[in-house]
Amino acid sequence: MAPDVIVPSSNLVTTIVQQETQTIPIVFVLVGDPVGSGYVASMAQPGGNVTGFAVLENAIAGKWVETLKEIAPQVSRVGFILHPETPANVGLLRAAETGVPSSVKLVALGVHNTAEIERAVTAFATEPNGGLIVAPHAITFANREIIVDLAARYRLPAVYAFRTFATSGGLISYGTNPLMMWREGASYVDRVLKGAKPADCRRNFRINTNW
Repeated sequence: MAPDVIVPSSNLVTTIVQQETQTIPIVFVLVGDPVGSGYVASMAQPGGNVTGFAVLENAIAGKWVETLKEIAPQVSRVGFILHPETPANVGLLRAAETGVPSSVKLVALGVHNTAEIERAVTAFATEPNGGLIVAPHAITFANREIIVDLAARYRLPAVYAFRTFATSGGLISYGTNPLMMWREGASYVDRVLKGAKPADCRRNFRINTNW
């Protein structure tokens, strides 16, 4: 199709698009750890044909742990649902491990599909005083209703990265404002269509916290 610009969302899609072209401008939105994922050289100087907006900074994972303990002080085990091959999810897990209090055990629940989500949460719920943190990923987003239902079924307090999970019945969310990021992404697309190079669009990190 030879488009003038491509706008992918999520690490999964951005990785696929980046493998397809090194010349067509790419403006990503809602991806995690753009530098660690290999999309840009740095946040200040993206370089190449790719720029855009990161969805979260890793430090927010510590806030998820803090929030979970605030709303459910009895929690002593935290199941961290993530896609284990995604560097951005691994970075969030490491940040959560750093911020977790000594009285809490953090358990990584790596998942790739619906069946693995169901098995992981069901197995985790066999022991008491558990709670969940759900890392943002295409897999968890696509299965958000299933995750919310499982958390309710097993009475697991849970913290999510996006408000969409809360509006689907999830207990609480704390993270960025996706709508604002799409608007910011549109401003970059406008600049690219007017002749700017992706490398010149360098204000490529913003967090708009949203409960």
